[in-house]
Amino acid sequence: MNYTPEIIERTHTDRGDIQLQKREDHYEIIYNGTFLMATYNGESERLLVSSALERCRCPHRVLIGGLGVGFSLEEALSDPRVVKVDVVEIEEVIIQWNRKHLAPLSGYALDDPRTHVIHTDLVQWMDETEDTYDAVCLDIDNGPDWTVSESNTGLYSEKGIYAVIRLMNPGGIVSFWSATASPRFVEYLKLFFDEVTVESIPQERGEPDYIYFASSPKVHH
Repeated sequence: MNYTPEIIERTHTDRGDIQLQKREDHYEIIYNGTFLMATYNGESERLLVSSALERCRCPHRVLIGGLGVGFSLEEALSDPRVVKVDVVEIEEVIIQWNRKHLAPLSGYALDDPRTHVIHTDLVQWMDETEDTYDAVCLDIDNGPDWTVSESNTGLYSEKGIYAVIRLMNPGGIVSFWSATASPRFVEYLKLFFDEVTVESIPQERGEPDYIYFASSPKVHH
């Protein structure tokens, strides 16, 4: 078995180097030399959305922060209650890869008429948009305690959390994906939300992935 990856494309962006590579039948995305995501295990990326939608009574409008390899988007579209999914992705090349190399693996999710891709920085966009959502599902970087891109730390700040709250419709929910456990982040979320839960997703190798769910904001900003 050949474990040496084939480099499909490598490019430089304002935030650093990003690379798409293929290993056997699967794709991996490497960001500034750090493994970011792959197509061989999308369970937690799917649960980021499906578990949020299960906790939401009327998930008609969904926001996904971070396109990844398209698994979260595909999961949102699989729920017949969902009528619109906005996906915010900062890297144009990731959008291109999802339209080309990765498209069959996500059921051609970008072609679904309910999908709207927004090519911009999520943190900046949250400050400017007036759109609101029933479910906000955020898979940005590697989580609150391990950000490859420095600009992403703002998402997990007080300003970032209040921006998320502004996006949420009454009865809405937000979910955060993380590659690591973060008890500190759980306690931090409890400052802003009355309901905070954590779900761990075991991995075949290494530590589990984690998803943090928050609803019932204490204050509406």
